[in-house]
Amino acid sequence: MKGDIEDSAVIPVPNTDLVMVKNLDIFTPILDEPEIVGEIAAANVTNDVFALNVLEISGMLVFLGIKKNMPTYVSEGILRGIKNFMEHKINSKVLGGHTIYSEWPLIGGEASGFVEKSKIIRKNYVELGDKLILTKPVGNQAIMAAYRLQKNNPALLESFSSKELDISIETAINLMTTPLQDVVKTIHSYPNVHFIHSMTDVSGFGLAGHLKEMLQNSKLSAILDRIPIIRLTQELAYEFGYKFDTAEMPETAGGMLISVDHRQAEEFSEKLTKNDISNWIVGTIDNIKKPKNIRISDDVEYIEITNI
Repeated sequence: MKGDIEDSAVIPVPNTDLVMVKNLDIFTPILDEPEIVGEIAAANVTNDVFALNVLEISGMLVFLGIKKNMPTYVSEGILRGIKNFMEHKINSKVLGGHTIYSEWPLIGGEASGFVEKSKIIRKNYVELGDKLILTKPVGNQAIMAAYRLQKNNPALLESFSSKELDISIETAINLMTTPLQDVVKTIHSYPNVHFIHSMTDVSGFGLAGHLKEMLQNSKLSAILDRIPIIRLTQELAYEFGYKFDTAEMPETAGGMLISVDHRQAEEFSEKLTKNDISNWIVGTIDNIKKPKNIRISDDVEYIEITNI
């Protein structure tokens, strides 16, 4: 069955002007701290719902796959992290869930919310001249690779400052546990959001990969000329073989990527900033190359972010 690529399932609610937006996401832990892993899992699940301009998450059903000999404090910590994120960061709740035994830990679940049909923002439409706004710097997976090596094989990181690595790791964790709800709140503050043409969250396919999904129904192309990165991302990406130069590094719980009418992009960016949402205009929709082509400018500016 062929159809548009979206971040979540969109289900019409009969006899109403609403749709239900539903997402399922499961990942393997990238840190050893259970509560942080729980928060990241909840962010992963809910980000895809927020990406369709859903303001409130109705709740989350949690899925855990745990080894039989896993200490109880680990699963309890994960659940505490999920609960903390849902209740205290996005004013939602955990509704229940399911646990299985698994040789490899699996964490995630299902989340859903409702939005009026007229307010839904998909990721299947762009216009010539649109400006691309990104709300989080990229690079968290390269940084997390360094986190793992710090614990398991620190000798491989001897050319890096441990203090700088710690700062970048803390920054990455803060970003991954920050929900995208405030972006949606900002959008809902406008009486008309037709100037926002497309929106998605940046995750496993990287910045360029998710931008390409925005071009799925288009004969246009795009150029990236200003990319925010977590400090040390470039060096670590080259060290570990991530696709830095093509902006295809995978992300976990990354930022919102928004294609905005060029006439309102600056104003919208400023409003995000006023609402304490970091953001950068990272590129433009154009028609210079063949359709769906993503280019990195020869003069691309990489903005190193040291703390958020």
